[in-house]
Amino acid sequence: MGELENLKGRNLLEPGDFTVAEQKALFDLADKIADSPGAYQDTAKGRLLAALFFEPSTRTRLSFESAMLRLGGQAIGFSEAQSSSAAKGESIADTVRTVGCYADLTVIRHPKEGSCRVAAQASDVPVINAGDGGHHHPTQTLTDLMTIRREKGRLDRLRVGLCGDLKFGRTVHSLIKAMSAYDGTGFYLISPEELRVPSYVIRDIEAGNGSTYVETRSLGGAIDRLDILYMTRVQRERFFNEEDYIRLKDSYILDAMKMRPARADMIVMHPLPRVNEIAAEVDKDPRAVYFKQAKNGMYVRMALISALLGEAQE
Repeated sequence: MGELENLKGRNLLEPGDFTVAEQKALFDLADKIADSPGAYQDTAKGRLLAALFFEPSTRTRLSFESAMLRLGGQAIGFSEAQSSSAAKGESIADTVRTVGCYADLTVIRHPKEGSCRVAAQASDVPVINAGDGGHHHPTQTLTDLMTIRREKGRLDRLRVGLCGDLKFGRTVHSLIKAMSAYDGTGFYLISPEELRVPSYVIRDIEAGNGSTYVETRSLGGAIDRLDILYMTRVQRERFFNEEDYIRLKDSYILDAMKMRPARADMIVMHPLPRVNEIAAEVDKDPRAVYFKQAKNGMYVRMALISALLGEAQE
């Protein structure tokens, strides 16, 4: 049985749910889809995806829906909790159990950590975590890894700078966990003191395949060493105190001047949405790949949907 066949009927809740070999098979398929999307237009014909978004999303929700439609399937769901029976007090377990009666696959975004695991335990169809609070965002991680592989040609022995909100940033937590599984990743963790990486994420680095890390407050002091700079926004919705958000929101702003010391082959990534942490002038820099990254997200989700439904071809 091939690696993609192993994924049939599985859940994706955390980055570590798929092995490195399974990830590689997914990226190989995603590359094929990106190069010839029309060849996959009937892959999910007659199948239905349910997108249950209990908090706002643009890219992730539309990316999943676009992926399913481009595979020939259909998508249903809701984009906010108030338009679902959660507003009446229904548990996420009951919601998912019911939706599984209609759909072949369920995608969930929820503001509470661990909610997607609860949902998966109740579901009779595969569940994909599209973000649970500040915990994990594994399909963004697949998007990030695919982008890194396409741009850098490999996923091992890279120096990765992660800058901004490293405390609440679930995309950061997921990417660190995933890249720690590859040989010799060097992490540069760039943040204000108040937004440092949580200790459980540091443990993922320490348990990795020869991974190392440096914590610093200085973007300028690290940028010339990096293969990848992964910028993040300071997330207003994760703060309990508005004053703290206002004080920290402009801690790092990447502009053309700050890009000057960076290596010619460094790439700049961002999970989006951005606020003002990357100046618009950087969009013209060939090292800026965050819009390519967004497009890659659709292709890797097409590959993921195909595999979980058992429709993927090696």
